[in-house]
Amino acid sequence: MWRYLAGGAAALLMVLVSVLIFNARARSDPAAAAPALASPPPQTTATNSEPLPDTVPEATARTREEKRFGRYDKDRDGKITREEYLTQRRKAYARLDLNHDGVLQFDEWAAKAEAKFAGADNDRSGAMNAAEFATTAVKRKPARRADCAPPRQAPEEES
Repeated sequence: MWRYLAGGAAALLMVLVSVLIFNARARSDPAAAAPALASPPPQTTATNSEPLPDTVPEATARTREEKRFGRYDKDRDGKITREEYLTQRRKAYARLDLNHDGVLQFDEWAAKAEAKFAGADNDRSGAMNAAEFATTAVKRKPARRADCAPPRQAPEEES
């Protein structure tokens, strides 16, 4: 039993010494701590010939509500006027008013929900199970992410 304890203590001691040596080298020689990466040539834009900055500005996180506000605020003055708000509502109303008589009947209002239910009820049982119900969730577009990795190049084959 004491052999296992001695072996474990020796392993921990070796890890501790390795960390201390690594930290000492990193403080004395920063180039040795981090391997040098091949830097690409400076990129230029079409509008000016200055190289792009080394750091990328941090993206600002906009909430869904801010994005929705932006869609309503057509003149971008930071305010949604009554007319801007009603324009969006009129478009939604017009899509629901199937016979375009200016009066929204309950059947017209419920038509979209009925179609969604009918599309999700795959077995036509008149009731949705959990898997069928999951298909009725609002589908959101995934957030776009910046692809910062350089494109991969296929290794060249030797002949």
